[in-house]
Amino acid sequence: MSSTIDYTSPSTQFTFDVNKSTLFKKDNRNYINVLGVEQLNTLENVSLLDIFLSKDNVIEPHYHQNAGELIYCIAGAAIVSILNPFTKKLQNYPIEPGQVANVPQGWWHYEVATEDDTHLLAIFDAPTPEVILGSDILRFTPSNIMAHTYCLDENWWKKAIAPVVPSTYIGPAKDCNRVKSASDKPKDSHHHKHKYQYPQYTNPYSCPHRNSYMYPYGSYY
Repeated sequence: MSSTIDYTSPSTQFTFDVNKSTLFKKDNRNYINVLGVEQLNTLENVSLLDIFLSKDNVIEPHYHQNAGELIYCIAGAAIVSILNPFTKKLQNYPIEPGQVANVPQGWWHYEVATEDDTHLLAIFDAPTPEVILGSDILRFTPSNIMAHTYCLDENWWKKAIAPVVPSTYIGPAKDCNRVKSASDKPKDSHHHKHKYQYPQYTNPYSCPHRNSYMYPYGSYY
């Protein structure tokens, strides 16, 4: 076994408290702790993210350019969604405690908590889990390039992405006040005399007629 680590050095680390290494925190129920070679210098080709989520919170769409990812569910439940670049299909895998989902290196994916107190462990085959976030792609790609490439109205595109916060990590934002589209408004028999209150956020998996998916074994959820 070859290694560049000097195991005789007094600065060599063999233990670390991951609770003291927060990568991102939305609130006390939604946060991510990180462990990589920067935190524990004896690590070689392994690192991890310790992820805590409440129901309907999302680890935003992203990909890891330097590592594959194995997602293990410790508590609660989540759906891991992966875009297969070979089939061009979105694959959705519900996981519960003791179950895993594997994301190959460089594949676009995201995770949605379907229960409160969800705890996931994401393990990487690299000393540091590098990432490209969807929010960063949306905000840092010039609007004129997006509009020209995809034949969009640039002003509409700017308006659409204006609420996007770079490096979101966990969404939706705490102050999210997004409402349903006009097409979702129920018809009012009193000519809309009564104001209709729309929910602020809808779990993308809570409407099976819009977002149906299948277990990897073929039975519908």
